[in-house]
Amino acid sequence: MIRSMTAFADGEVAADNLVILCELRSVNHRYSDVSVKLPERLKFVESDVRRLIGEKLKRGKIECALNYKKQLSAQAFAVNPEMVEKLLAATAAIEARMSNPQAFSALDVLAFPGVQQETETDKDALREKIIGLLNDTLDKLLETRAREGAQLAVLLTERCQKVGQLVEAAHQRMPEVLGNLRGKLTSRVVELVAEPNFDRLEQELVLLAQKLDVAEELDRLETHVTEVLRALKQPEPTGRRLDFLMQEMNREANTLGSKSADREMTQISIDLKVLIEQMREQIQNIE
Repeated sequence: MIRSMTAFADGEVAADNLVILCELRSVNHRYSDVSVKLPERLKFVESDVRRLIGEKLKRGKIECALNYKKQLSAQAFAVNPEMVEKLLAATAAIEARMSNPQAFSALDVLAFPGVQQETETDKDALREKIIGLLNDTLDKLLETRAREGAQLAVLLTERCQKVGQLVEAAHQRMPEVLGNLRGKLTSRVVELVAEPNFDRLEQELVLLAQKLDVAEELDRLETHVTEVLRALKQPEPTGRRLDFLMQEMNREANTLGSKSADREMTQISIDLKVLIEQMREQIQNIE
């Protein structure tokens, strides 16, 4: 099974007085590139986050963003009485020096930095919640990547079948190409030479046929197609292997075109290169 490298997933979980939010984005990349964005309060789980992502995603540019929002509750809302006393004392001292004192409301006091206390967080419990959330979100991301990968596998299989059809057409066309070439050269030599040396002509035709023979290129193309189809069924990531196979297939198609002595064979070479390029573009997005 192959997986796409493009996907998105998100999730959230409640943890005491917090709601933890997780977003995962992945796009294609030659290697594994993980970026983690965490608020200061959650920095203590960064190494765990990177480890989990590295275990489940082997390739791609992955962005993980963890954040939180507070839940208002009686347990979550606490006031620092010492800070309030200091703030009121300072306010009284300032008002004593003012000609027209302006009293602060209770809401003004609450808005002052340090008045509201952050409740203590159980880091071990929070870590467990975050790891569970990240695992669930990663599973969603993998499901999306697998669905897109299945669609890519269908497209690649169809194109492999078309490549196989073109290779078979080239195999069937080659004897006729060599026969036509033999006839043209024989006629031309007879026209130019009064007493042609047919033994020497036969030797030259054999050498020319060997030079134009593309049987090896066609056989290698068939082998590469078989390997691509096999790789599409492997459980482990095969994107890099598929990319290498596309390079090799393109090399054989180019050689086929350079040896072509026939318009139909040239067209087959062009069609092969178009199909291989289409496959290569799709493979760039496979893990």
